[in-house]
Amino acid sequence: MAFPPEHELHKRRLGRNVGVGVTLALFIVLVFALTVVKVTRGDPMQGFDHTVRPEMATQDTEEGQ
Repeated sequence: MAFPPEHELHKRRLGRNVGVGVTLALFIVLVFALTVVKVTRGDPMQGFDHTVRPEMATQDTEEGQ
């Protein structure tokens, strides 16, 4: 039982699928690189949790109190 010959439409679809795959892979690499840079920069990464923390207070806030 032989497979029918591939239609030209399938070749175009394959080209588009490869393009979308490459674009998705590049996006994932970009997000990963940005994450690595942000984590390894060494800045304290603290989220905003609606509490006042002295280490996050600015000079203006300390002078006004």
